[in-house]
Amino acid sequence: MNTSEAISATAVAGLAEHRLDWRHKAIPATANGTTHAEFLAAGHTLADLQTPLLTLDAGALAANADRLADWCREHGVLLAPHGKTTMSPQLWTEQLDRGAWGITLANFAQLRVAREFGVRNLQLANSLTDPRAILWVAGQPADTTILSWIDSKGTVDVINRTLAGSDAVLDVLVELGAHGGRTGARGIDAAMDVARAISASSNLRLVGVSGYEGSLAHTADDAGLAAVRGYLAQMGLLHEQLLAEGLYGTDSVILTAGGSAYFDDVVSVLSPYIHKRGAGRVAGEMGVDLMIRSGAYIIHDDGFYRGISPFSREGDQPFTAGMYGWARVVSQTEPGLAILDAGKRDLPFDEGLPEPQLIGPVLGGAMEPLVGAGITSVNDQHSFMTYDANTTTVNPGEVVRLGLSHPCTAFDKWTVIPVLANTGEAGKTADQTVVDLIHTFF
Repeated sequence: MNTSEAISATAVAGLAEHRLDWRHKAIPATANGTTHAEFLAAGHTLADLQTPLLTLDAGALAANADRLADWCREHGVLLAPHGKTTMSPQLWTEQLDRGAWGITLANFAQLRVAREFGVRNLQLANSLTDPRAILWVAGQPADTTILSWIDSKGTVDVINRTLAGSDAVLDVLVELGAHGGRTGARGIDAAMDVARAISASSNLRLVGVSGYEGSLAHTADDAGLAAVRGYLAQMGLLHEQLLAEGLYGTDSVILTAGGSAYFDDVVSVLSPYIHKRGAGRVAGEMGVDLMIRSGAYIIHDDGFYRGISPFSREGDQPFTAGMYGWARVVSQTEPGLAILDAGKRDLPFDEGLPEPQLIGPVLGGAMEPLVGAGITSVNDQHSFMTYDANTTTVNPGEVVRLGLSHPCTAFDKWTVIPVLANTGEAGKTADQTVVDLIHTFF
């Protein structure tokens, strides 16, 4: 890999040589043995695929990626997208090519995937407590940056024991939590104790403050936003106390928070702490970068994020849903009830059930709006769709397009996901060309 590359273009391009076969659901049996590149060269369309099916919309992916990249530049903040949303090096490349600092990941297995594809700047939004993982991170080459989080002195002790006698130094951020949240030191005093333990370690260097506001709210109402903003204000106060006590081990630090639901609040509350690096900085002044970690934005959805995304709430240039489910009617034996051939093993359901949008006689053919229909429950391999039998006719073999909620639990069900030229409004009336195949590594 060229050391100037944010990700190995050669490794990502190599995915085009992967052969397709029976392990890749939705890929037609007639394509068995062909490579990814050969499949695309053959000009396959939506009509050639099989249900159950998850597809991506090429136009929406590009527009969403551009939208947040532009927003981050306008606000002077870094973006390290949470790669666990897609676990797709191809999509990580799209984000990195638009200026992302690096990729955030959630666990050691995901770090290994990213390094296999040559990602050089990585953030582990978690603590390293597995000795094998600690040693692996410590052994990475000098041109690789891996930041991890620490929220307790116990984690400091684990790392100190593991690296005892070594000259390895890991860059870490102290994680601030909140009561009722997930990880993170409970309060500023506890976080300061952790930071002092980090500062005293010969194998650790404190380079910033981290946190996750999304675990404290699930709505964008006044109460939810107040909880988020109050927590972010505490992150700022923690940073000030770390500065005052001289606990940072570098003169350029990172403050990081912000998933895909409240990144605007992160920037609003924490941007006053930004002090840019470079020639314009006063001698001795700490350089401070603010980094958000939004991951779901590139896919977006027709559910949870559609309702809570800052751009949806502001009503100005919102993200566009970039994924759809497709399912056939396999049973219609009661009036107003159809059973579809896609279930929990195929489509996300944890942040809202799939939303029937369109119906048509064949996959890739003209489709009509499916008004008044709803998915009431899902089994492992089936969905229960209710509809008004007085106004709508549904027959076995017909195809339903489904809007989906929560990309983070959509991608993990698929090893290969077809990307269509356009599945938005054009998808109602015309077949769509498969323009790419996205490979995932969960």
